[in-house]
Amino acid sequence: MDRKKKFILDTNVILFDHTAIYSFENNDVIIPMVTLEELDKFKKGNDHINFEARQFIRELDELVSDSDSFLDKGIPLGDGRGRLYVFYETEHSSKVESVLTLKKADNQILDLALYLKGKYSNEEIILVSKDINLRMKALAFGIKAEDYRTGKVVNVDKLYSGRNIVEDVNPDMIDKLYHEGSVELEEFNRNTGSPIDPRPNEYFILRNVSKSALAYYNPRLEQFERIEKKTYYGITPRNAEQIFSLDAMSRDDIQLVALTGKAGTGKTLLALAAALSQSSKYRQIYLARPVVPLGNRDLGYLPGNIESKLDPYMQPLYDNLNVIKHQFEPDSKEYEQIDEMLSNDKLFIAPLAYIRGRSLDRIFFIVDEAQNLTPHEVKTIITRAGDHTKVVFTGDIYQIDTPYLDTHSNGLTYLVDRMKGQMLFATVNLVKGERSKLAELASILL
Repeated sequence: MDRKKKFILDTNVILFDHTAIYSFENNDVIIPMVTLEELDKFKKGNDHINFEARQFIRELDELVSDSDSFLDKGIPLGDGRGRLYVFYETEHSSKVESVLTLKKADNQILDLALYLKGKYSNEEIILVSKDINLRMKALAFGIKAEDYRTGKVVNVDKLYSGRNIVEDVNPDMIDKLYHEGSVELEEFNRNTGSPIDPRPNEYFILRNVSKSALAYYNPRLEQFERIEKKTYYGITPRNAEQIFSLDAMSRDDIQLVALTGKAGTGKTLLALAAALSQSSKYRQIYLARPVVPLGNRDLGYLPGNIESKLDPYMQPLYDNLNVIKHQFEPDSKEYEQIDEMLSNDKLFIAPLAYIRGRSLDRIFFIVDEAQNLTPHEVKTIITRAGDHTKVVFTGDIYQIDTPYLDTHSNGLTYLVDRMKGQMLFATVNLVKGERSKLAELASILL
C-alpha cells in the first residue's frame, strides 16, 4: 500500500495556478508560512501573478471556517481530497544552516521540508516547485522534489500539428477535388488504400506520384474541401502551412486558432493579414502580447511614462503591421485604411494585461507570443470571448522567455493539446521560415 503523501507548495506554484491546492487528490497539501509572507508582496499590481496571489488569498479566506484548528488539524479540501495545512518549522535543521542562509525564502521552505520529513516519518514528504534550483537543493538534502505537473503536456514531440500528409492518394480523388471542390470522406476512404480518420478542421496535403492537392476536412459536412492560395490584404502565402493558416482564420465557424512554429514562419503577419481582410465582420481588431521584461527587469526601473515603457514590447506588432502597409502605395486606399483604423482604435495594439475586465464581443483577437502565458492565462482569455469573436494565439513553444514555464507547461502547448478535435478549434504548425534565407539558415544551424 502506498504511503500517504504531504505536498509542500512553493510560492511560484501558487502564482502559477491559484487552484493548485486542489490538484493532489486525497493527499495533504502544506503551505509554508513564508509562502503566505511572499504572497503578501504580490497581491498588489495588474500582472497575472498579482491576480493569482489575490485569488489564492480569497480562496484561503473562504476555506478557513475554523481558525482554531487551522494549524493543528488542517482544512478539508473537499470530497476525495486531503487537508490543507499552514506550517512553520519549530526547530531549524543544522544541515541547512551549515551551508545556506535562512534569510532566503527558498531555504526556509527547504528547512521546513526537512523538519516535516522528521516529524512525519511514516509519510512521504514532497516539495513541489517550479524553481529548478530549489528542486536540485531539495534532492541534495534527501527531500523528494518535483515540478507542478497539472497542465503539463508530456509528449511535446508528438503535439498535434493540425496538418497531415497523405501519400499514394487515388488520382481520381484528387481530380474530383479540383473539378468539384470537395470529396465526401466515405467516398475518399472507399477509394484509397489506407483509410484515414481526420480530426475536425484538420488540413491535408494529398498527393501521389504525379498530382497533389491541399484540402481541409469539414467536420460538419464530413468531406474534404480543396484549399486554394489566396491573397489576404496584400499578403500572399508562400507554403502550404501558410495557406492552411489563412484559411483557418477566415472560416466563421472556427472561433479559436493556434498558430505555432519557429521565428520567421510568418505567424503574426498572417494573423494580422487575416484580421485586416475581415475587418468589416468585427467591431475591433485587437493585437496583444504579454510583457516579459528583458533580464527580468521590472518596467518600473525603465525611464519614461507607461506608454514609452511599453512601446519596445509592442514594437514587433507594429513591425508586422508596417510590412503589410508597405505592400501598398502610400496614397492607396488600403494604406490609408490602416492608419485610419489605428487612429480610431478599430485596430488596437496593447499589452495583454490591458484586456482584464473587458468584454470581447465581435473582436478579432490576436495574442502574440502565447508561449509565455500559463494555461490559466490562456483559459482566462478564451473565456472572455463573446459572440462573433475569433481568438488567434501565435507563438513558438520552444522559445520560452519566462522562468517558470517550459515547452511542456506553457499555455500554448496546453491549448493545442487540450483543444485538438474540437469543432470550434483549428491549429497549424508552420515549419518553413519565410523571413529570409539568412534567417532560415540561422534558425537551422545556430
